[in-house]
Amino acid sequence: PEKMKELVSRPELCDECGKCERICPKNAIRVISGVPVFCLHCAEDRAPCMTVCPEDAIEKIDGAVIIHEEDCIGCGLCRDACPVGAINLDEYGIATKCNLCIERDEPLCVSVCPKDALKMSSEDMLADKRDRIAKELERVKMIMKY
Repeated sequence: PEKMKELVSRPELCDECGKCERICPKNAIRVISGVPVFCLHCAEDRAPCMTVCPEDAIEKIDGAVIIHEEDCIGCGLCRDACPVGAINLDEYGIATKCNLCIERDEPLCVSVCPKDALKMSSEDMLADKRDRIAKELERVKMIMKY
């Protein structure tokens, strides 16, 4: 089965360089006090934007909550319903938000983050943590030998 896309952050690693903000084609990520803020791509049954859209212009595809901009009427209800403020109306009044760069293998923000504060999946993050713990355990074992 194909892995669902997701985007997760590790704020403790963010150095507020702003590269993720500058590269995002949807202008859909902000770093606020060292915390990358972006669409959470909520579960379908809990995505307020999907619930309130009168045109059903928002759907979940491969883990990403996607706005079909051609179906958007620009009412702004999705923007108002978003709990993290991740939806904006563009200069034409069309709703826009992070789409996890669904057309790419990896979101652009992940590829440019110099500190690995953004990851494509929680599995990647857990693997990193397991590696760090394993290295620390090896270090402790070496200390205990002496």
